[in-house]
Amino acid sequence: MDDLPRHRCLIYEGSRRKQLAALAGAILMHLKANYRCLYLNSPEMVSGLHDYLISAGVNVGDEVFKKRLILSSDQGHLRDGMFDPDFMVGQIKAACEQAIADGHAGLWASGDMAWEFGPAKDFSKLVEYERALECLFESQPRLRGVCQYHVDMLPANVAEIGAMTHPARFVNETLSKLNPHYQAG
Repeated sequence: MDDLPRHRCLIYEGSRRKQLAALAGAILMHLKANYRCLYLNSPEMVSGLHDYLISAGVNVGDEVFKKRLILSSDQGHLRDGMFDPDFMVGQIKAACEQAIADGHAGLWASGDMAWEFGPAKDFSKLVEYERALECLFESQPRLRGVCQYHVDMLPANVAEIGAMTHPARFVNETLSKLNPHYQAG
């Protein structure tokens, strides 16, 4: 697990549910390594991931109760319906620090960009967010995560930004590819 890049993107098209098995596998791997796992997405996708985790043998209710697993479709990070990169990065940093303070090895987080950016779908701050997030990963060695970019639900340039702002592409829980499109900020 230590050889995998910690800040990865998943850029995909087609059925969103096809990605759930790989994401559930990543969560299972990180739970076994004592990471707190945070998954942000729509209610439908949270429910689907819940089902995949159960079928993988995870006692989801117990993991949620122990606060080792957080499955959320809450958009409390939005400010007046708009995405605020500084606020979101601050929340992730605080969540990582709290996970460590609570005795976890670190925080693994994954969020869907279309969901995170809210109903306004204003991606004008995406580069700023991803660059700030990369800085956070550099300063927090116990943070790991996957940013999800569903091409079918995003403007074309958003997936391109996702590709250029991540050092690696997520394939599944054990495989990542170095990203030739990555442009360090």
